[in-house]
Amino acid sequence: MHKKDRTEKLKNNIKYLIKSRGETRLSLCNSSGLTRTTIYNILEGRVIHVQQSTIRKISDFFGVSYKEIETVDFEEKEVIESSAAPDGNMNPAAIPIIRESLLMQSLDKRIGELAITHPLTYYFGTACNLIGVLLENEINEMNETGDILIVKRGSSNGNTDKLGYDKTTNRLTIAIGNHFNSDTTYIIGDILEERFNGKHK
Repeated sequence: MHKKDRTEKLKNNIKYLIKSRGETRLSLCNSSGLTRTTIYNILEGRVIHVQQSTIRKISDFFGVSYKEIETVDFEEKEVIESSAAPDGNMNPAAIPIIRESLLMQSLDKRIGELAITHPLTYYFGTACNLIGVLLENEINEMNETGDILIVKRGSSNGNTDKLGYDKTTNRLTIAIGNHFNSDTTYIIGDILEERFNGKHK
């Protein structure tokens, strides 16, 4: 298989695995030790040849075959293996996109109300109480202005990455798992997906 084809297969598999495993680009970066730029460049098709050590870190993170991640279509493989994809005909959910500067004053509003007054993006998956947060400031050197975070509002006890509001700096922050100070950080909700550079769809 040509290098470009292998890289394309790798890119598609990473996108599928992030979505199907309930991960985010951020959790992949944090757990695999890869930089945000490395993952971004692969997913945007900006590299032809991906280092073997990078591929191994990605495959290890997802618990899949190091050899298959560049050569096998995991989505096709898993759909065939499960014989029926339960979410195959699921309609995408409309998610209101809220600017960072308007976020805190919007949290007490219902999703239906926000969907009427804000631009929309779409989320493929089980959706309830989801918002998109359009960043106007960089967060933790991981997310930049223009990035959109898909967030499930409310608190959870899971170890997923959470979007928080730091009361001392009046800025958004990302809490890794449950590592945050509840006295100074207000948790907005779990981060389900990241979209870099304002890519709404």
